[in-house]
Amino acid sequence: MADLLFRGATVVDGTGAPRRTADVTVTGGLIDGIGHGLTGRRVIDADGLVLAPGFIDMHAHSDLRLLVEPGHPSRTTQGVTCEVLGQDGLSYAPVDDTTLPALRRQLAGWNGDPDGFDWNWRTVGGYLDRLDGGAAVNTCYLVPHGSVRMLAMGWDDRPPAPAELDRMRETVARGLAEGAVGLSSGLSYPPGMYAGTAELVALCEVVAAAGGFHAPHQRSYGAGALEGYAEMIAIARASGCPLHLTHATMNFDVNRGRAGELLALVDRAIAEGIDITLDSYPYLPGSTTLAALLPGWAAVGGPGAALARLADPAARERIRTDMEEKGSDGCHGVVADWATVQISGTGDPALAGLVGRTVADVAAERGTTGTTVFLDLLQADRLATTILQHVGHEENVRTVMRHPAHTAGSDGLLVGDRPHPRAWGTFARYLGHYARDEGVLTLEGAIARMTGRPARRLRLDRRGLVRPGHHADLVLLDPLTVRDTADYDHPRRPAAGIEHVYVNGTAVLAEGRPTGALPGRALRRTDRGTRAL
Repeated sequence: MADLLFRGATVVDGTGAPRRTADVTVTGGLIDGIGHGLTGRRVIDADGLVLAPGFIDMHAHSDLRLLVEPGHPSRTTQGVTCEVLGQDGLSYAPVDDTTLPALRRQLAGWNGDPDGFDWNWRTVGGYLDRLDGGAAVNTCYLVPHGSVRMLAMGWDDRPPAPAELDRMRETVARGLAEGAVGLSSGLSYPPGMYAGTAELVALCEVVAAAGGFHAPHQRSYGAGALEGYAEMIAIARASGCPLHLTHATMNFDVNRGRAGELLALVDRAIAEGIDITLDSYPYLPGSTTLAALLPGWAAVGGPGAALARLADPAARERIRTDMEEKGSDGCHGVVADWATVQISGTGDPALAGLVGRTVADVAAERGTTGTTVFLDLLQADRLATTILQHVGHEENVRTVMRHPAHTAGSDGLLVGDRPHPRAWGTFARYLGHYARDEGVLTLEGAIARMTGRPARRLRLDRRGLVRPGHHADLVLLDPLTVRDTADYDHPRRPAAGIEHVYVNGTAVLAEGRPTGALPGRALRRTDRGTRAL
């Protein structure tokens, strides 16, 4: 008799195939039966509920929060059983004693920087070992290009010397050998933004040889968006490395209604034989740190050097010119519209009264300019401020999510007073708002984008489908009530309609409530697929 029986479930298996009614059994953490009249020691009545593979978040920023709060309710309550960390070219492995403090400061707005935290790793393998110490969900990891570049050449805005490039290639290869699934890059964030195309091709050659993929945050989602995407495709072509376009969208007024141009570029490359997938979040605003909007030159040398420039009148005036007249590369080549930049969190509690307000509102109250508020706030909060940027367009969001290479990613930050609600709502929003209510996707199509399709990209070993022999990463949901409840005023509300979530056969959510179980594992790239060791 099986350990667990889901009786009479509507099975949506992750392939995109039509739903069917069946009993599903689980034994020893694996799916061992799909049929009718099955039995189990523990029975969950699934009549009227959908049983699907656990959802895979292809773009997560839980690198530190998952260790601080391993129960991870933001993900388990919306059915996520695996997430991909190390995004946007910046994370905490590999590091050394020089780069770690700088990264902690740079990423405080993304992940916080908790007091007394034990930073007991320096390598990718050590970080994955730490994740294996207990978490509610499974994880995959991308070697972050910016962190690798810091190790080899600091924060310099220049091409690498041959020895420096060799060190970067060796560091990437080591991270992949230790279990990373690919390489991420953050080409509008320092220091990754200082890398040229040739550097990225050289690194992606290493990734391709190891069977990984490149997941770039490309150089611009504004004025240079299509050129940026074209560069990423050229890197894939030259290196032979599979490409996964993270948070693939077209933002700012200059790109209104132009998502079709992006997808035409993608389709031509796929027809040419280039292996491309992409992900997106089902919301209009973006989310990042306020410091990310700075011109690249202002961040050369790292956070300490950037703060020194914020105190220098001549540097402040140069920043103002870039922000107000030219268009900062950090702001995607467009002139800053401070009415679209909303403060979502501050590192200094004394500044918390600004949360929820736009930079333009604060400037009007103070009788000054938005750029002055921008510069003063960065200085006062020591670069830790996070923002929402209201620059998206509904028609672009819908067009991208319909594409057959599309997968789902939250891109959600978990710190700050009022972070983006996508951290808690992305997957339920796809299922409720866009599939059931709006009909943009079918239920089967939405679930395939969250399960089977990303599992193929990650080369997961026996995960991502409801199939005998697969690991029991499963979600049971009510298709009539599933929806996101998190919003911009209450961003940490859990999703509705997610009834049960299992990770490796263990319940992490039961009857809508977290169980406290921590069965998640670090899934590492191996010659036999991406798997737990």
